Amino acid sequence: MQMSNPSQTEPVKLLLSDVDGTLVTKDKILTPRAIAAVAALKKAGIEFAITSGRPPRGMEMLIKPLAITTPLSAFNGGLFVKPDLSIMDQKVLPADVTGQIVKTSTSHRLDVWVYRGNDWYALSEYGPHVDRESWTVKFQPKVVKNFDGLLDNVVKIVGVSDDLDEVACAEADAREQFGDHVSAARSQPYYLDVTHPDANKGGVVRRLSQEFNIPVSRIATMGDMPNDVLRFAHSGLSIAMGNASAQVQRAAGRVSDSGEGRWTITAAIDESVPVPVLSAALYERFSSRGAAEFADRLLSAMRFEFGGHMEKRPEEIR
Repeated sequence: MQMSNPSQTEPVKLLLSDVDGTLVTKDKILTPRAIAAVAALKKAGIEFAITSGRPPRGMEMLIKPLAITTPLSAFNGGLFVKPDLSIMDQKVLPADVTGQIVKTSTSHRLDVWVYRGNDWYALSEYGPHVDRESWTVKFQPKVVKNFDGLLDNVVKIVGVSDDLDEVACAEADAREQFGDHVSAARSQPYYLDVTHPDANKGGVVRRLSQEFNIPVSRIATMGDMPNDVLRFAHSGLSIAMGNASAQVQRAAGRVSDSGEGRWTITAAIDESVPVPVLSAALYERFSSRGAAEFADRLLSAMRFEFGGHMEKRPEEIR
């Protein structure tokens, strides 16, 4: 897989962002700072779009505060909807494998959720992460005794467990068993998302590129989970969040800081507490992204103007 070029020079025309772990906080809050950042992008003429493993209704609360006008990519690209949530198109799982996917998930002791259109089906309202997911997406699942009659037109099947090793094993088994018939990837350490093979976040980049006639080389992507890596490979500039795993960070062209260093320094200033080592570390991170290049050139010019110091060209240095 080819890594996005960290020295991207083409101006970005569209930013495609993941939602959980990227756009919202770990408490699923959209901060005023995030809202202001998206507004600044639009003011600069840069389109903003979101993609997520969430269902469309689970992203509805982001549309108004972010003034989103681009298509929303739900279920990792399995379902595209307009900002009014009307369906543009969807990619459903092959009907002859959905039952097998459920069996594979349960064989690893994973609870199973099934998504069809805008509906979410679960076998129990008390299963792992049901409460959390309901709070996140702002609606409840439809509880059913079994999935009979519900395994056609399925956009996504999710395996859920707090046994993270078992989720990882289920992911590997799903990929081996179903091959190119599905896309299987963890959207969270405790969620295994199984979707149509073309319903992945790499496909979302290509779809938006066609929709807006923007080359993929001028699309930037942001994310934090393994299923975001496909987007990184298909974009001109890729950014892994500071909370992402080392595997995800290695696949990205750039890595964001987590924000904790900024918050700590701001708090230290408020309390008049010196934190020189932390401040230096944060500024070194900025420098590593190339942000200091202009400042270094400016400093070089000032050395001559104020001190008369001539700087030698590289070939003059022995």
